[in-house]
Amino acid sequence: MERIKSLFERYSRAREYSITPLPSSGGNRQYFRIIWDGGSCIAAVGTDLRENEAFFYLDRHFSHLGLPVPEILAVSEDRTVYLQEDLGDTTLFDAVAAGRKSGSYSQEEKALLRTAIETLPAFQYVGASGMDFSQCGPVRYFDRTSVMFDLNYFKYCFLKPSGLEFDEMELEEDFRRLCDRLLVCCSENFQYRDFQGRNIMITPEGGMKFIDFQGGRMGPVHYDLASFVWQAKARYSPQLKEELTEAYLEAQSHYAVVRRKDFLTDLRQFVLFRTLQVLGAYGFRGMFERKPHFLESIPYAMDNLQELFASGTFPEYPCLCRILEGLIPLYGHRQPRQDGRLMVRIFSFSYKKGIPEDDSGNGGGYVFDCRGVPNPGRLPEYRGMTGLDAPVIDFLKGYPETEEFARHTAALADMHVDNYLERGFTDLMFSFGCTGGRHRSVYFAERLADHLEEKYGSTGKLHAVLIHREQNLEREVIR
Repeated sequence: MERIKSLFERYSRAREYSITPLPSSGGNRQYFRIIWDGGSCIAAVGTDLRENEAFFYLDRHFSHLGLPVPEILAVSEDRTVYLQEDLGDTTLFDAVAAGRKSGSYSQEEKALLRTAIETLPAFQYVGASGMDFSQCGPVRYFDRTSVMFDLNYFKYCFLKPSGLEFDEMELEEDFRRLCDRLLVCCSENFQYRDFQGRNIMITPEGGMKFIDFQGGRMGPVHYDLASFVWQAKARYSPQLKEELTEAYLEAQSHYAVVRRKDFLTDLRQFVLFRTLQVLGAYGFRGMFERKPHFLESIPYAMDNLQELFASGTFPEYPCLCRILEGLIPLYGHRQPRQDGRLMVRIFSFSYKKGIPEDDSGNGGGYVFDCRGVPNPGRLPEYRGMTGLDAPVIDFLKGYPETEEFARHTAALADMHVDNYLERGFTDLMFSFGCTGGRHRSVYFAERLADHLEEKYGSTGKLHAVLIHREQNLEREVIR
């Protein structure tokens, strides 16, 4: 804080002012708003000097070319603190929030989206003019190393934690083919890298300015278009995606001549690649760093994949396609039931990996903490087993609190099921959590599933599914 005060006072000569922390983004920079009699500005603190220098260079370069970026007001001697103009608090992502929530964008919201996507080619083509790409960082070019890094980001931070089985050598072959295909599209344009609604500010005057371009590099332009139009949580309809793509192509035509059919064919490859990259980020930020915003975005990325596959698969990547087709039902949104029955979903899970998301939109239902029951996982002879195995079941049945826990959860379930049936509700969720999601949670989820099958199985009023998330097991309890 003292470094911020020192820099600001040298810049403004003010002695009376307020400093307010701003919400952090996905990166490691911290932001603060400073308000004084002369106005306001934003202070940024970043410890990554390479990233800071890239931002300083690109901001100066874009400003010189007349592109809409924030003005840098002052930089500390150690280059870790800087002041920039205050662009307000409204991002494009915020400005179109109503359309995103409803799935139906107004004409005003569509106009904002078109303005943003029509500005993108200026950064990619004009922005590349005279640019010293050696100033970009940490990566200067879209090359094989950077592509494989992102593909392995997906593999290690999302695919492997999912528990889905796959042939690693076959997947590596598909990654190699995908990498070769993407590199065919390489060009000497500027690739913004993270062109999406949260990085576009709507200024108090109603204009737009663009931020967070410090990860940019030389590379193909398709990547940025895919990043914006297929942003996971944006919920753009197929028609709106087509409209935005056409708006981009029209704006692009002022800078370059491209063959539309070939460009759109190449674009599908980048939509696939960008989706894999963001899933890797969601896995790391959500599953490992426990940031709920990223976990909430996963089903929307799966929706994009499902839509992409609906327009044709990628036969050149057979292993990757099989993997993605297996991931979609694990993490995608479930379709609402049309038969009038109550859908009951029962989960077992590990608290270390977070509470299961309720993709019905009803808030998650009951979450039962099984960690108050003795843990067989502490004993070596049970560690390789789960709550499906007889020795673990016998161990748990040997404690009176096990039966008491199961009896209480069954009573709560009965009350809730009967109430939901009477009120015509369609979704109900029960989640049982323990430390590893292997023993106690699995056992109690099975107990509740058996109870519901016995009580409601022949009524025709329920459809029940049991999901052992950490074992990647799912079965229908009541069809």
